[in-house]
Amino acid sequence: MNWLYLIEAVTSHGPVDSERHLELADLFADSTAGLVFVTAFPDRRSLGRYASEISWETEVWVADHPEHLIHYNGENFLGPHKGGGVGE
Repeated sequence: MNWLYLIEAVTSHGPVDSERHLELADLFADSTAGLVFVTAFPDRRSLGRYASEISWETEVWVADHPEHLIHYNGENFLGPHKGGGVGE
């Protein structure tokens, strides 16, 4: 599918917020793969602390419920998103 998953552990850097989304998009601008932004949380309680900071057009994975994925808006459920939507 030519996707590159950029997974940020909330415990190491915080969530993929609007600023981090832009930083990572800039860092991987030359990639030919579509970028998929994911924030990984250890549990739903920690997700609750950061929920308002998570950027649109990203995914959320929670370790204590690994079979589920939360999608923050957009026309695609999972996959790279082209342009716009960051922080809206």
